[in-house]
Amino acid sequence: MENKKKIYAFIDSQNINMGVFAKRWNMDWGKFREYLRNTFGVEKAYLFIGYIDTNEELYTRLTKEGFIVVYKKVLAVTKDEVTTYKGNVDAEMVLHTMIEYPNYDSAIICTGDGDFLCLIEYLEKNNKLEKIIAANKRFSTLLKGYTKYILDLYSLKKVLGYTSKKKKKEQKGGENKNMPNQAS
Repeated sequence: MENKKKIYAFIDSQNINMGVFAKRWNMDWGKFREYLRNTFGVEKAYLFIGYIDTNEELYTRLTKEGFIVVYKKVLAVTKDEVTTYKGNVDAEMVLHTMIEYPNYDSAIICTGDGDFLCLIEYLEKNNKLEKIIAANKRFSTLLKGYTKYILDLYSLKKVLGYTSKKKKKEQKGGENKNMPNQAS
């Protein structure tokens, strides 16, 4: 019997979401979870996100799509009648990556944030760094020494891009233009 390598993914959702948004596209998180499973064999995908009670529907969908959602309590800040939310998931992501450390053979770190450099260094030193997935080519210069591990999500835009329900209906029965041609 073949021993399968256990791979876990740890995802800084804010960094990935903002990086994708900066390139003016919307990623389908369900497709991303499938991609992680099918391409890398990711068994568990931890997604770190700030918790806002009005986003319950989003959290439920992410869980149904196969993510283990880890919440960060956020602080609501209101200025001039505009509310913004402050919450940084970095500490939670590093902590969970280390709590789970004995349970995986290799980790995929999904962020372009240089704040994760010490974690990335540690994982590589211990032969547990599988891949770094950044939202686009504009990742922290602190990660430049790890370019052989970096995958740019923007290069997968056609595969992982969100397709609206309207577009899906128009394409039903025909070719899905957001998926690569499967014919060889």
